[in-house]
Amino acid sequence: MSRFVNDGTSDAPKLRVYLNLDNLVGLREDSIWPGLTGDARDEQLRADGFEGIQLTTDEAYLGACLFTGLDRINLPADADAIALKHTVRGDECITVHAGWGMEDDRDVFSLVEAILNASERHKLPIFIETHRATITQDIWRTVQIAKRFPEVRFNGDFSHYYCGQELVYGDWEAKLAFMDPIFARVGYIHGRIASPGCIQVPIDNDLHARPKEAHGTVNYLEHFKELWTRAMLGFLRIAQPGDVLIFAPELLSGANYYARLFPDKGGDLLEESDRYAQALLLKELARACFGKAKRRLHGKDHSFSGVDSPL
Repeated sequence: MSRFVNDGTSDAPKLRVYLNLDNLVGLREDSIWPGLTGDARDEQLRADGFEGIQLTTDEAYLGACLFTGLDRINLPADADAIALKHTVRGDECITVHAGWGMEDDRDVFSLVEAILNASERHKLPIFIETHRATITQDIWRTVQIAKRFPEVRFNGDFSHYYCGQELVYGDWEAKLAFMDPIFARVGYIHGRIASPGCIQVPIDNDLHARPKEAHGTVNYLEHFKELWTRAMLGFLRIAQPGDVLIFAPELLSGANYYARLFPDKGGDLLEESDRYAQALLLKELARACFGKAKRRLHGKDHSFSGVDSPL
């Protein structure tokens, strides 16, 4: 089986942009999202350029969208039942949080092996998410997983590394080079941009602008362009005809301690941005990065972000 989502065609490997449905939960009252549900929601998402959705509950889905799922696999014994559940529902693939980050190497490798076996048994691509409080919470251990299991595939949520491990603290280029085994195995990306100190921050409508709060120091927008482009290039280097890389904006609410909250004029806490409007920006950013990755693959773009950490 393909370790990636595959659409069964002979097309060149491609990018699809989905939306994680938690992105629509708890939006500001002034959000541009019209508050639709069901088929009307799905029609609007397609009209806005999203090609599918990521379901965030175990409920059955009866709509017409392409869809993926997510879950948590804590122990090797859990892997088969979770894979079966999502296969029966019809998910194209799932992303998973694996373990809690306190496991020793033996337990980590046993868990990864069980996930890979369940993926193969049920013909369901399973992407282990790079996420804090899991076995992939740091780049060193994640690289060791990749070396031990070259067939492993990741859901790259790089906000957890960029903020949680403060990637800009030290040699940025050396860290990118160290992460190459991770980039080489990404089949799904959770679209979120972090700053060195905050897990989720908004970007400007001008996708080439330096974030206003950077104050001339760290340009985290350019850093994330580079992270995503390298992951997309890793996919393109090994993908087969029909393989699909999914990019899904996953901007979570303040209730999840992701979106930052600030007091409005009346003293009530308000999310600093419209997360749906931000998801639309990330959608366009992902497509631009995929185009850049394709140019790099064919030797037509040798650029690097060139943004050095001042820290």
